[in-house]
Amino acid sequence: MEHFIFNGKMYKVGTDIISANNRGLRFGDGIFETIKSVNSRLEFLDEHFARLWKGLKILQFNIPKHFTPEILQQEIESLLHKNRHLHLARIRLTVFRGDGGLYDATDNKPNYIIQSWASPAETGNWNTNGLVLGIYKDAKKSCDILSNLKHNNFLPYAMGAMYAKNEKWNDAVILNSYGRICETTFTNIFLIKGDVIYTPALAEGCIAGIMRENMIRKLKAGNYQLMEGKIELDELLEADEVFLTNSIYNMRWVQSIGDKKYTNQKAQKIFAAVFSTNQ
Repeated sequence: MEHFIFNGKMYKVGTDIISANNRGLRFGDGIFETIKSVNSRLEFLDEHFARLWKGLKILQFNIPKHFTPEILQQEIESLLHKNRHLHLARIRLTVFRGDGGLYDATDNKPNYIIQSWASPAETGNWNTNGLVLGIYKDAKKSCDILSNLKHNNFLPYAMGAMYAKNEKWNDAVILNSYGRICETTFTNIFLIKGDVIYTPALAEGCIAGIMRENMIRKLKAGNYQLMEGKIELDELLEADEVFLTNSIYNMRWVQSIGDKKYTNQKAQKIFAAVFSTNQ
């Protein structure tokens, strides 16, 4: 039986822990981080906590003294040990407000859940078979103060993922409210045209991905020409190569979006340069 942690205490999976009045349940009033563990080492932990604390400030949480990155790290490591997820694992840390209505929250202190799942051994390796994607147009991502956060209002992604599953795609490209490229349902997106690598700027509404930031830093250090900005749908479909990044899978290449086929020669070289020391 696997376990999870709720507000510092460990419970068996399946245990009921929140009420019907919970604001996280009623309004999606919260934020989360997804962290990768490799041989019990938590990757990019400082970056994950920095992003989390920035989000908690934007969402106006009151942070008590006992809610610290150090304590959360200890609890994550304790859960990984309890669940025997000691090789490759995915951790989700969800923080949310407690009970209350829209205007009368009981308090603004963070409640939190820590969960862990074992990951397949090949997670993070180069994907020999490229991903098949499509464009999801029915719900678009806003560009506002919340857009770069991993908050719990996840409907455009959830609906995009359901649409992708029905269409037998591996993932779906999400557009922003201006109809431009934003990201996919769970990754940041990069495209290559000629010798230039492009990715949507944070102002375009995409998540401020930890692996996105790491990739941009590594590409610039490697003297690649990188452009962050506005990307129209036509530009994506005219690209030579497309690849996706997130903290769990590192980087994966895309073989097609609709009828458009992509190659992977440059993406594969980038993968080898950025991640070879991690394999």
